Amino acid sequence: MAASAPAQADSRGPAQAGYRWPAEWEPHAATWLSWPHNPETWPHNLAAAEAAFVAMVGALVVHEAVRINVADAAMEEHVRRRLEAGGVATARVEFFAFPTDDAWVRDHGPVFLVRDFLLRDHAGRRERALVDFGFDAWGGKYPPWDRDDAIPRQVAEALALPRFAAGFVLEGGSVDGDGAGTVLTTESCLLHPNRGAGRTRESMEERLRDFLGAEQVLWLGDGIVGDDTDGHVDDVTRFVAPGTVVTALESDASDPNHGPLAENLRRLRRLRDARGKPLAVATLPMPPPLHSEGERLPASYANFYLANRVALVPVFGAPSDERALAVLGEVLPGREIVPIPARDLVHGLGAVHCLTQQEPAANRPA
Repeated sequence: MAASAPAQADSRGPAQAGYRWPAEWEPHAATWLSWPHNPETWPHNLAAAEAAFVAMVGALVVHEAVRINVADAAMEEHVRRRLEAGGVATARVEFFAFPTDDAWVRDHGPVFLVRDFLLRDHAGRRERALVDFGFDAWGGKYPPWDRDDAIPRQVAEALALPRFAAGFVLEGGSVDGDGAGTVLTTESCLLHPNRGAGRTRESMEERLRDFLGAEQVLWLGDGIVGDDTDGHVDDVTRFVAPGTVVTALESDASDPNHGPLAENLRRLRRLRDARGKPLAVATLPMPPPLHSEGERLPASYANFYLANRVALVPVFGAPSDERALAVLGEVLPGREIVPIPARDLVHGLGAVHCLTQQEPAANRPA
């Protein structure tokens, strides 16, 4: 393991130091996962959740490395057996003995940044860093969370990357970006007092500017019913290209998601990105309501993940699956669309995007 990276990589913030948050569709070095193991999250279907992880890894290793957090050597061996039984080659899978409390690496993992330099000969070099945001299990809902909160520091040490300690709570699923200064988020989550008292739009925009390079923050309203994160944007609206978003829309006026999602669409049609241009907006259907023990589950096709040349899309065994896959195929030309069965995953109150975190390529794209 590499020597520890400095807790604060620069006396300035990341944006002042020239770093930016790359878009998810930019080239990756790897995808990070935290292997599922918490029976409280999947009390009746942990094995089925693992099967979905096997499908995700199988789709990813064709295109990039996969780095998996496991508790110890015994868990690593268990995961290897699961992958091999599923026909997944493990040559591009790396294991890190970083114990976690749960599997939601989008929220407890690091957010990676890049700093690109253009040289005289038009070649370039890239430096990478990461932001270590605080993590408290979505406002203290699910203790303990200390092992999850330690993951960004451990990743920084393993990869010998500079680490910017933010000093405030922010989950990766609560924001989405275009890589060019525009960040999407929701008022219901980012301004919730359980993430820190006294938050305002102005104070959070300043933080997003300092740590993610946000030049324009686009505020949506509420998330979807059943989302215990208080409304993460990655269940609602996502960038798929510069200036282009897809947003979930519920056609059934009697469904409680109908009004909030329609309001988000209205906002999107009025908003402008960091370049001052209106957004191109495509709509995704919502799957039929799914429930567990009488409670609505946060099933959404917007919880997809973009890796190198592939998109992993949660599907729920519903007629709407076909339409959602078609929409994403239209807005993601040239990218393989891989459906990931997510009926069991969403019983843990999340899906594909919540369970992945991209590590950008170490070399500047040509």
